[in-house]
Amino acid sequence: MLIKRKSIELAESSRRPARKPKFAPVTLSEQDGVRYLHFGTEWVQGAMRIRKPDWPELEYAQQMMAWMLFLDNPRAIAQLGLGTATLTKFCYRQFPEATVTAVELNESVIAICNSMFKLPPQDERLQVLEMDALDFVEDPANHEAFDVLQCDLYDATARGPVLDTPEFYQACANCLTENGIMTVNLFGDHPSFAKNLKAMKFAFGHVICLPEVHDGNVVALCFKNRPVLDKEQLAARAAQIVAETKLPAKSWVKGLFATD
Repeated sequence: MLIKRKSIELAESSRRPARKPKFAPVTLSEQDGVRYLHFGTEWVQGAMRIRKPDWPELEYAQQMMAWMLFLDNPRAIAQLGLGTATLTKFCYRQFPEATVTAVELNESVIAICNSMFKLPPQDERLQVLEMDALDFVEDPANHEAFDVLQCDLYDATARGPVLDTPEFYQACANCLTENGIMTVNLFGDHPSFAKNLKAMKFAFGHVICLPEVHDGNVVALCFKNRPVLDKEQLAARAAQIVAETKLPAKSWVKGLFATD
């Protein structure tokens, strides 16, 4: 998605010089009916089952939808880091009344999603922006504009988010509506995990991490205000999600109470 960058310091001028990023090559692989995206390494940046292009194939991508336990009718959803457009496609299909905005700095990723990962054409509901995710969340026009933010920002090494400062997460919080939720893909077994968790807790009222899934991925749910965790209510909502989407929402509920 984005290349690694230095943290943004508080004293940094708001008029940052334009960056000229250098991206690793975008490469593909296929195995057992699944197409994978790479940035010139063995690290998987996203996946699509060719016969089910709108289905979130990877378990962590499914967990990124755990905000559905708390929000059943979002009006505006934003994805920071396009990857294989997994979350963008799923949200676009699943929530026909919502606008879906994807933000991606690498034009090659956008092109490969159009040609190889069945990204739908843009229309009045779907918008794909070629821009820096930091610029997007810092834009006052986007403040309080989204019910959901989904953040999955990794470079070719895929070992930690490339935007990870308290200032970045505060800007993300500013983009959410009062009851909005942000989900973030992290690596639980990497030093970046503690740094990001601390930065998220600085910016958000409450943060819950779901249990680690394959290859160390940990999905964090960030709330502007501490949510009410009613086990029976969440279980009922999870059953509804399973019936409507086949996503493993019951495991999300178990995870919320296992880690909170």
